[in-house]
Order: sequence, then structure tokens, then C-alpha cells
Amino acid sequence: MDPRVVFHIDETQKWNLIINSVHNLLLSYEGIFPNAIVEVLANSEAVKGYLLDGGIADSHTMEALSQKGVRFVACNHALQGMKITKEQICQFVKIVPAGVRELVDRQMEGYAYIKP
Repeated sequence: MDPRVVFHIDETQKWNLIINSVHNLLLSYEGIFPNAIVEVLANSEAVKGYLLDGGIADSHTMEALSQKGVRFVACNHALQGMKITKEQICQFVKIVPAGVRELVDRQMEGYAYIKP
């Protein structure tokens, strides 16, 4: 069975760490687990990392990772709390109603949970 992993970020200063961790995980799986499922869930202030203009995270690297199959997810409650609209975030980001629900659902599906 291929691994399923959800990375959880809720602090803006940890975006580089998350992106590097996702990248390193994918590299370690090359040729071994080609169908690994990796999701990055941002809630709280970390949703600012998905902003198109002035985002905290490297959107070019995130987009490249999304093209490799990494799913980037944002909590709608956090977006609303930060007054961020769907139009202000990267197009490859999926918005879910509640980040905590997303984490629970993924863990119930057997995803490994990583929070640096």
C-alpha cells in the first residue's frame, strides 16, 4: 500500500519547513512509492501562505509540488477569519469547510499526520 500523509501547518513561520519536508519526502519515495498521497492542510494564520500577492510561502514551489500530485488545502473558517477570499489565493488550493474536520477525516482514512 502506498503511503498517505497529511502535513498540518498553522503557523506562518513554518512554511519553508513544510515545503522542504514535503519535497524531501517525495524525493525519498521516488521509484518506491510512485502513488504516494501527500496533502498539506493550512489553517489559522498559515492560510496566508496561499496568498497570490505577498504570500508567505514560495507559491512557485508549491505549484510545482501540486503538479506532482501534492494537494494543498485551506480551511475556509481561517480564510474568513483573515478576510481572505478565494480569488486572493493560488488556484491549485482546495478550500475545505473546516480544517480540523479535514484532519480528522484524513486520519480516519489512515493518513500519517505530520505537524512540525
